[in-house]
Amino acid sequence: MAMAGPERDTDLQHAAASRGEADGASGQRGPVAAEAQARAVEVGAVETKGPEAKGAEASVGTPGSPASGSPLAGGPTQQGPRRRALFLMAALALAAVAGVALDALDPLLAALMVALLVALLFSLPAAPAVPSLPEALLMPPPPAPPVRGDAQAAAVVAALPEPALLLSATGEIITANERFALAIGATRVGDPLSFVVRVPEVLDAVRAAAEDGLPRRVEFAERIPLDRWLEAHVVPLRLEAQSASPLGHRSGGRRAADAPDAVLLTFRDLTQQRRVEQMRADFVANASHELRTPLASLSGFIETLQGPARNDAPARERFLAIMAAQARRMSRLIDDLLSLSRIELNAHVRPQTKVDLAGILAHVCDTLSPLARDRGVALEQVKDAAPLEVLGDRDELIRLFENLVENALKYGAPGKRIEVRLFRENGTAVVSIRDFGPGIPPEHLPRLTERFYRVDVAASRDQGGTGLGLAIVKHIVARHRGRLGIDSVLGEGATFSVRLDALPGPEKNSDRTAA
Repeated sequence: MAMAGPERDTDLQHAAASRGEADGASGQRGPVAAEAQARAVEVGAVETKGPEAKGAEASVGTPGSPASGSPLAGGPTQQGPRRRALFLMAALALAAVAGVALDALDPLLAALMVALLVALLFSLPAAPAVPSLPEALLMPPPPAPPVRGDAQAAAVVAALPEPALLLSATGEIITANERFALAIGATRVGDPLSFVVRVPEVLDAVRAAAEDGLPRRVEFAERIPLDRWLEAHVVPLRLEAQSASPLGHRSGGRRAADAPDAVLLTFRDLTQQRRVEQMRADFVANASHELRTPLASLSGFIETLQGPARNDAPARERFLAIMAAQARRMSRLIDDLLSLSRIELNAHVRPQTKVDLAGILAHVCDTLSPLARDRGVALEQVKDAAPLEVLGDRDELIRLFENLVENALKYGAPGKRIEVRLFRENGTAVVSIRDFGPGIPPEHLPRLTERFYRVDVAASRDQGGTGLGLAIVKHIVARHRGRLGIDSVLGEGATFSVRLDALPGPEKNSDRTAA
C-alpha cells in the first residue's frame, strides 16, 4: 500500500527497524542488504513483507510503478548482456552439433564443448533487482507555467518611450512595443531575437546577461538602408520569485536560484548626436575652404581703399560693388552649409506629412517667374489635373525644386525654354525639370551631386553658385526615400527627375500652363 507524508516516513522507519531486528536474529544480512535498503528508502514508497520474509526484495507500492520489463526495474536493459551470452552459447552448441554431423569435429570434443557451455550457463549471475523510481520522477515534466509578471511587464514595455523588447532567458521574444516595430522591425512572439536583430555584439550581450544577471550596454552602427548609430541596453529581470523546485521557468532545464527569468532590451538612437558631431567637423572644413577666397578679396580691397584708392572715387565705387558681391556670396555659402547640415541631421527620419506636389511646384514656378523673365526664358508647367500627394516636408520639397529650376534657369538659359512636368507612373509621383540648353558632358554626371563640385568653376561663380545646390537636392531626396535621375545629351539639354512614393489617388489627364 502506497503511503505519503509523515505517516509514510514513520512506516518506512518501522519497516526498516523490523527488518533490522530480523536480520540481527538470523545473522544472514550483510552490508549489501543494508545498502539495498538505503537505496530503497531514498527512492521512497517502500513496502516490507514482515519478519517472515527475510531477505525479500523491496518493491514499489505506488499504482503507477513501472513494469518488470522497464529499464528502471531491471528489465531488458539490465538483462541484455545475459541474453546475448545465451544466444552465443546456443550458436556454439549448434555449431558443435553441425560439426559432428558433417564429420568435421570429433564427437568426444563436441561433447566436451557442450558440457562446458552448460556449465558456463549455470554459472552466469542473475540480473540484480534495481528498485524502481517513484512515478512522480518517471513522468515527463509538465509544460513550463507562464511567468505571472508577463502581463505587467508587457504593459511597462509598451509604455516605454524608446524601442524595447522583453525576452525570455533563452532569447525568445515575449513582447515588444510599437516603437520597436517602427525603429527596428516587426516582431512575432516566440521568435528568437536573431530573427530581428542581427548584430553579434547585441546577441552576445543578451546571452551573457541571461547567464550572469549583469546589465550591459552595446553601441553599434548600421549602414543599410541608412547610416545610423544605436545604443542597446540589456537589463536582466526577475519577474517572479523562484519556487522551491529546482526546475527553472521557460528554459526547460535547471538554472540557478538567482538567475533572471527575462531580459529587457532597449535601444537608444544616437544618430542625431553623431551627425551633430560630424556636422561640426564638416562645417569647419567646408567653411574654411570656401570662405577663404571671398575673405581674401575683401581684405585686399579694404587695404586698397585704405591706401592708394583712398581719394579715388570711381575706383572706390567699383571696389565697393565687388566687395558687396563677395559678401553676398559668403552669405549664400553659409546659408547653404547650414541648410545641408540640417537636412543631414534628420536624414534617418522620414517625413510623415501629406503634401500636394502640384501646389508646391506652382509656388516654385511663381517664385522664380521674375528670374525667368529677366533671362528671357519661358517656364512651362505640365501637371495632372488631380492633386498628387506624397509624404514629405513642404519646406524641404520647395527648396529641392527651387534648386533644380534655378539651376535650369542659370545653365539652360540659351535654350529659352524650361519644362516642369508632374505625373503619376505606377504608383510613383514623378517630377521632371528639363532645360534645352547645351547639356552636360557625360563624364561629369556621376559627380554632379558632390559637395562643391562644378562642371565649370568660372561659370558657376559668375552665376552666383556655391557648389552645394545639387548636394542639397540629393540629401532631400534621400530623406524622402526617393530617387534622383539625371539625363543629358550634349546640345539638347538636361533632364533632372525626382521620383517619390505617391499616396493613392485617381489617375487624371494632364493640363499645361505657362509662366
